[in-house]
Amino acid sequence: MSPALFALAVAAFAIGTTEFVMIGLVPDVARDLTVTIPQAGLLVTGYALAATVGAPTVTALTGRLPRRGLVVGLMSLFTPGNLLGGAAPTYEVLLAGRIVTGVAHGVVFAVGAPIAMSLADRERGARAVATMFAGLTLAMVIGVPFGTIVGQSLGWRAPLLAVAVLGCLTAALLRLLLPREIPHAPPAGLRSQFAVLAKPRLLALYFIAMTGFGGSFVVFTFLAPLLTEVTHVSPAAVSLAFMAFGAAAVVGNFGGGRLSDALGTRRSLMAALVGLVLALATLPFSAPHVLTMFANLLLWSACCFCLGPIVQSGVVAAAEEVAPDAVATASGGKRTLRLRQRRPAWQTFCRGAVRKKDGVSGNVVRSFQFSRYYPSAVNVVSRLSGEHHDFTLHNKHS
Repeated sequence: MSPALFALAVAAFAIGTTEFVMIGLVPDVARDLTVTIPQAGLLVTGYALAATVGAPTVTALTGRLPRRGLVVGLMSLFTPGNLLGGAAPTYEVLLAGRIVTGVAHGVVFAVGAPIAMSLADRERGARAVATMFAGLTLAMVIGVPFGTIVGQSLGWRAPLLAVAVLGCLTAALLRLLLPREIPHAPPAGLRSQFAVLAKPRLLALYFIAMTGFGGSFVVFTFLAPLLTEVTHVSPAAVSLAFMAFGAAAVVGNFGGGRLSDALGTRRSLMAALVGLVLALATLPFSAPHVLTMFANLLLWSACCFCLGPIVQSGVVAAAEEVAPDAVATASGGKRTLRLRQRRPAWQTFCRGAVRKKDGVSGNVVRSFQFSRYYPSAVNVVSRLSGEHHDFTLHNKHS
């Protein structure tokens, strides 16, 4: 691994940790800031909204800026966002800090993936992107569980402050190790990025990504209170559960690529979605029992994160047929390439990266990010129907 790729992987690790560690700390934040569990869950939604809206907007507006300076500047923005969250005296200030880091998150991945590809030979471009995203995967396996343990021991602010320090170090690494001159083409405008939504086949794949991840994030956002209030495990076991979930996500990422190679997009999607539906449908019955809950977590995570590489390769293959001009544009969403794709998609991906930025695959990542609004939607529906989420009733300060 080149030093520059290492710096990008560290950036992905820091961003992945700050994105998901809040999920393990929802009960602690709610208790400390005297808000309900659903309100604390909005900290996850606000982050995702900032990443979804901020990424294409800021990427388009900063398309002509030098890449090295832009990435270093974004990581420098990431640091005060976490500091603001870690020192937040009120819920509103914490939410503002999450929004700042969410914007930095989306743009770093949009800009970082093309930089990763430019650091490698054309034949190894996709591998370089996978190396960068390995940092995100490690965040799920190591950063989030460890951050949850630290938050439960030292308070929920401690992980945010630790990630702020890591953000500082990452900005310094990027400034030191990235090449001064990184060639790039200006990204496509916002109109062309969203024009592919008119293609039914692509829209169907985006919808699968949105609903598949949406069903998972409804529960995942409140996994910590679910484990403590329903499964009745200790806080230490919650960290173990997050570690198991992250490890299964790694298996799912790799398995999704292999499954897509072996069965094709349609059949592999069916297999992953059947497994995901089975895991979520049996959750009410498995949640009260520790062993069945942990087994369900493994199946749920593996099937959920299996969807990413399958949808990604399917989008590129479909774009070759229904929107050939957008295949090159698809490379701007390179941040959605997790670990594996079908070999033809990798080759297309590498060829497209040399020409244009952002578009088809960018919409895939926006579908994933949009799915994180589902917990908010559930809260709104429950309020309109006169019912509150059970977890709200367990909050002493609500």
